[in-house]
Amino acid sequence: MTTPPSNLATSGPNVEPASTRPDLVQSGKKRLSWLERTLIGVVRRTFEPGPFSRAVQYGQRTVGCGWIHVCTRHLRQVHGFDRLPPLDPKQSYILVANHRSFFDLYVVFGDLVHRGLKHRIVFPVRAKFFYDNPLGLLVNGLMSFFAMYPPLFRERKKALMNPLALEELAFLLRRGGMFAGIHPEGTRKRDDDPYTFLPAQRGVGKVIQDARVPVIPVFINGLLNDLKRQVLSNFDRTGQDILVVFGAPVDFGDLLDQGKSPKVHQAIADRVMEAVRELGQEERALRKAAPGEGSLVVER
Repeated sequence: MTTPPSNLATSGPNVEPASTRPDLVQSGKKRLSWLERTLIGVVRRTFEPGPFSRAVQYGQRTVGCGWIHVCTRHLRQVHGFDRLPPLDPKQSYILVANHRSFFDLYVVFGDLVHRGLKHRIVFPVRAKFFYDNPLGLLVNGLMSFFAMYPPLFRERKKALMNPLALEELAFLLRRGGMFAGIHPEGTRKRDDDPYTFLPAQRGVGKVIQDARVPVIPVFINGLLNDLKRQVLSNFDRTGQDILVVFGAPVDFGDLLDQGKSPKVHQAIADRVMEAVRELGQEERALRKAAPGEGSLVVER
């Protein structure tokens, strides 16, 4: 998984009404280059209902997630899948995960699709390379069948587009049939401790409050950032176990019904990060108990 920007802030230009889909191309005329607007427009159109969108969704379920499943199945171990609700194809969901490698969400979604997930997959991504370079469009298409959307920007001038991008994501979720993957931390945590986390970004809370869809936490640990080494270690079975621990949908209490504000958005983001943290402690216990004890619950 590519690293999204760390500043998922909610300040910036006024977003369009909740019932209207933001137009990132038109809104970016004064802030984005012609190439950036063109690439955004191409990927944006793949989310318009019709044959092309259905073809992209089919590609995600078969080729896109198929190779990920094959390339991690000998190392991947899954716990807690039975905690998930029945995944209605017409309902949207948000998956929130810790962020240690480029491939965290790829592997989780690869497993979900292997188990029958039929939704269109989407996850926000940093705009650099994927939306300012034609090769980025190619990689986005080949690697994820255009799941990497909407783009988020780091540059101060362009970052003012980020609130619109988050509203675009919330709009797609409200429309139904989407499964969004989000890293609340906003960027990869690169130290040696997988059980501590970077602060949750309040933009995640904004998307959750705006979308009003079930939020499923997951903790994943054991992936490498070296794709070639990761794949080879799967087939020769020399790699570290990849543990995936799913949690039940997050209970927000009355948080989602409170007025929209940065404080509320931060509280929502902190709540999902706490759910991921709890799963991290569960994964640590499973990993510690696994060697020679046969107590690790593995669901294939």
